[in-house]
Amino acid sequence: MGTVLVPIPDRDFDPTEVAVSWRVLTRNGHRVVFATRSGNPGKADDIMVTGRGLDVWSALPLLGAVPLIGLMLRANKDGRDAYREMLRSNEFENPISWAQASLDGVDAVLLPGGHRARGMRDYIDSEVLQRLVVDAFARPVVVAAICHGVLLAARSIDPATGHSVLYGRRTTALTWAMERLAWRLTRLTRFWDRDYYRTYPEQPGQPSGYMSVQSEVARALKDPADFRDVGPGTPHRLLKSSGMARDTATDSRPAFVVDDGDYVSARWPGDTHTFAAVLSLKLQADNSVQTS
Repeated sequence: MGTVLVPIPDRDFDPTEVAVSWRVLTRNGHRVVFATRSGNPGKADDIMVTGRGLDVWSALPLLGAVPLIGLMLRANKDGRDAYREMLRSNEFENPISWAQASLDGVDAVLLPGGHRARGMRDYIDSEVLQRLVVDAFARPVVVAAICHGVLLAARSIDPATGHSVLYGRRTTALTWAMERLAWRLTRLTRFWDRDYYRTYPEQPGQPSGYMSVQSEVARALKDPADFRDVGPGTPHRLLKSSGMARDTATDSRPAFVVDDGDYVSARWPGDTHTFAAVLSLKLQADNSVQTS
């Protein structure tokens, strides 16, 4: 089976995208190696774990412990269970640092996401990780990116070409429709932190959505049409585009995953089971070829 390197920020990563991917891969016999900036175990965005902090009463004693909006946006029970299980795993408790991360002996690199700016900007803007991603795309290594992890790939510029590693690739990522819906909801209920759901808000003079994940990723592509989203005629289109339905280990209908050979991408936590399963199958196929 394969070895998968999973770089994550020290804090504020999405619990589902990391933990469900970890569970799918390890249950299928793959080895997962975590890497954080500090080399210490990371911590997910607590709001996405508990749901607390997204309601107008969140700062009030007692009432703050009763989430409403947060129940809609946080990790579901499957994601929370996987996160609790992952926290006790040996690989999560003993990560390497980003600086120590190497692709030697690695079969795949998985780039998860998250949106909270305080932790995710450190991850997405890391020159160490961007160089690692460039190296991964130059090797016979599978790269899998989901949500804001695709943005890390988009910002990874190959010095040999001057283009993003995603230039000429087909990809998806967190869509502006999904990002905008969550942002509009939370900017009203979490009024003291109105851009909680926007990692990179627009600057003066920039049009609405210019700094969204979809827009920035699309600008890095050879052709904006290489950014893929659920289109007319797609089976189970409403399930995939609602932003409410999430896939499970046995139901991939709500998921939308783009397979571009040795590069796999997905949009949000609701795609994670299918996203990780596609990566697992690729690693199993590679291993079969190498051992046959």
